Amino acid sequence: MTRKQRRMTIIGGSLAVLALAAALVLNALRDSIVFFSTPTMVAEKHVEPGKRFRLGGLVQPGSLQRGDNLAVTFEVADGNAKLPVAYKGILPDLFREGQGVVAEGALDANGVFKADTVLAKHDETYMPKDVADALKKQGHWKDDYGGKPADSGKTSNSGKTSDAGKPVATTAQGNPQGAVR
Repeated sequence: MTRKQRRMTIIGGSLAVLALAAALVLNALRDSIVFFSTPTMVAEKHVEPGKRFRLGGLVQPGSLQRGDNLAVTFEVADGNAKLPVAYKGILPDLFREGQGVVAEGALDANGVFKADTVLAKHDETYMPKDVADALKKQGHWKDDYGGKPADSGKTSNSGKTSDAGKPVATTAQGNPQGAVR
């Protein structure tokens, strides 16, 4: 074997090993790449008890029950399926029924999601993209989930709107920007 052939063989072998390693890593991370799973996805995948994952959806109105020692149970739904969640700890300040939530934990043998972390949405207009897409598909989407509609006619903090009904930017003195006094 010549020197050039040995070099090409080593390079080819190295590339093959690198490709195999990348394929193994991507295969192992296939289910972990998703930020969270909805209750419908959990039912479709038949997630086995004890496997950790993130569950996302809306807290079902009327399902929140508080117990002793900070124990809380509620249902997370995505429009098609519901999954009961049990959590022991202090809930985030923004947690409430009808709002988006992401919980981390695992299913137990009874099909109850035992959460060890609960994350609530960060403001009144936040909705996880996957939850919003699932709600749109099922026809449960409301225009106010994603923020204010473009032609709502609402005004800015200054109370001034343009002729088109859109808010006008104002200066610190309350005057419209670009306006002549």
